[in-house]
Amino acid sequence: MTKMKIGVLGVSGHFLKRIVLPLLQSETVEIHGLASRNRNRAKETALKYGFPMHYGSYDELINDKDINTVFIPLPNHLHKEWIFKCLDAEKHVLCEKPLTMNADETREVIEYESRTDYRVMEAFMYRFHPKWHKAKALIDNGYIGQITHIHTVFSYNNQDPNNIRNIRETGGGALMDIGCYAINTSRYILDKSPKRVVSLISEHKHFKTDVTTSAILDFGEERTLFTTATTSFPQQEVKIFGTEGTLTVTIPFNDISEFPGKLLFENNEVKQTIEVPPTNQYRLMFESFAHSIITNQPFEITLTDSLENMKVIDAIFKSGACNEWVSLD
Repeated sequence: MTKMKIGVLGVSGHFLKRIVLPLLQSETVEIHGLASRNRNRAKETALKYGFPMHYGSYDELINDKDINTVFIPLPNHLHKEWIFKCLDAEKHVLCEKPLTMNADETREVIEYESRTDYRVMEAFMYRFHPKWHKAKALIDNGYIGQITHIHTVFSYNNQDPNNIRNIRETGGGALMDIGCYAINTSRYILDKSPKRVVSLISEHKHFKTDVTTSAILDFGEERTLFTTATTSFPQQEVKIFGTEGTLTVTIPFNDISEFPGKLLFENNEVKQTIEVPPTNQYRLMFESFAHSIITNQPFEITLTDSLENMKVIDAIFKSGACNEWVSLD
């Protein structure tokens, strides 16, 4: 079987920690080359993992005719620029979340992509984990009744001033980095977008990024609440409340691939842990992306989906600034 050849822009810690090893085990995709503005770093990493090619610039990589697809794990403020350049170079694009800096930029990506024969998908890896598919199926089949509300917590403690997650100009901060997950999960479970949002945002006194962001999303009959933080003890959980029970997704985002994925189901009669076999959500995401390209099928995550998520992010920032509810179109 011929594998889809992927090029990677940048030698990010995220890529090295979570993506390299799973893709080395894939029968569908392979990392053909790695680019860095530091050629020696690209060379050392390529040699370490056995990648055929390395490049001293991003342009070199995207102009390599052997590469089918480019993965972009660059800082958020560079996403739109390099999505455009990759499309111009006739490459498909898998881009880290959030797709762009705001909804207007996402609209530009949608319009730009529509004028090419190449496709773009936002890399929300959790959407490919079987435990989330199981959670969605249980909810859709009425196991917890009608959803009333969803509570999400996602936090970590990173106070390095040089880390891109703490630099406002590059799209850092809690909402962009991890709040996007809380928004996306709510929209995924409820199959719709909120009508309005209200938020409370706390900024770091030096970084000026949002270090703690809480929001209420009003979906009409349902509401979701979340808090995301970048200077707090690491924690993550999504709990979905219904009229007949609850369903909790444990480690909902940074799932540990060596252990079974777990859901906690509870109603008036039973309290049960539901397990799905260990799997790697990053490998599944890349393989699903490749399958959609090869078979010309829709992506799991469409650009319309990405736009809706960015619209909510924009509204939450606006609400935090004006201290009022903000309606979405």
